[in-house]
Amino acid sequence: MISSNVATEGGGAYVPPPFNPLYYTNCILNNCTLITNSAAGYGGAAFSAMLNNCMISNNMAAQGAGVEGGLLNNCILIGNVARSGGVADGSQSPRPILNNCTLVANSTVYAGSTFSSTFNNCIVYYNQGYLSINNGNTLNYCCTPGSGNAGCITNAPLFVNLAGGDFHLQSNSPCINAGNNAYVTGATDLDGNPRVVGGTVDIGAYEYQTPTSILSYAWAQQYGLPTDGSVDYADLDGTGFKVYQDWIAGLNPTNALSVLAMLPPARSNNPSGLAVSWESVSNITYFLQSGTNLGVHPAFSTIQSNILGQAGTTTFTDTNAVGKGPFFYRVGVQQ
Repeated sequence: MISSNVATEGGGAYVPPPFNPLYYTNCILNNCTLITNSAAGYGGAAFSAMLNNCMISNNMAAQGAGVEGGLLNNCILIGNVARSGGVADGSQSPRPILNNCTLVANSTVYAGSTFSSTFNNCIVYYNQGYLSINNGNTLNYCCTPGSGNAGCITNAPLFVNLAGGDFHLQSNSPCINAGNNAYVTGATDLDGNPRVVGGTVDIGAYEYQTPTSILSYAWAQQYGLPTDGSVDYADLDGTGFKVYQDWIAGLNPTNALSVLAMLPPARSNNPSGLAVSWESVSNITYFLQSGTNLGVHPAFSTIQSNILGQAGTTTFTDTNAVGKGPFFYRVGVQQ
């Protein structure tokens, strides 16, 4: 436990500048509790440190009551108070990165409860800030009442006991299976239990250990679907797509018009080649494959990956498709 320290910067842990690209590796804290520390300047609990599986509680600072900069994995940040910049702040250091963290009941007087930080698979809920809950931040696959980027949900996280400080997820929490495995940094959660159960990581510091569905609970609940696994492999809309395939592709499982389908290719002159289009969804990433002979194995090879989908349709021009062909194409969702 690191408790009741007072400093100008970084009340509990401090890495002085200049910062190198891996600045947080100069101070690593594992399985620690940082409580009631304070800083007159930045970073009430820690300044530019790496914190793994830590509890960061009731710290104070002018900015960044919890942390200024740094890298946090599987951490709980609760009850931290700042004059501005909130619980996590990146104004005086490389912006902090928080993966699978839970931030609850933190507050600030003059600015957002978090500021200039990156959150991945995090719960950022029930915090208080004068201007904005999520001020100048990047939020990916987070549970937050404010605005976010890809995969964010605004549903309440449904903790086991919010008032009692138990931030494990209830069995019907929308955070179950709602994260992105690309942001997973370790094999276990804050409890030391397996981090990914059911195929997809949960949002927050704790992983729900007995999910009954492989679907994102938030996605299933959006369409009024049960999360007991009974419809995971059903074709509800008659499109030939099972519900879990609809989820992966970002489709509406109850609407037969919501499909991943290719459109007829068209010749393009600028640039020259074949313009290949398909029905798509924004924030879904696709790969495109082509082939010229369906009698060989494999018939298709990838010609482009990491194609960010657009709302409605997405188009990619195959500049190698010259001559009469034949040319065959197929598209897939990249996970």
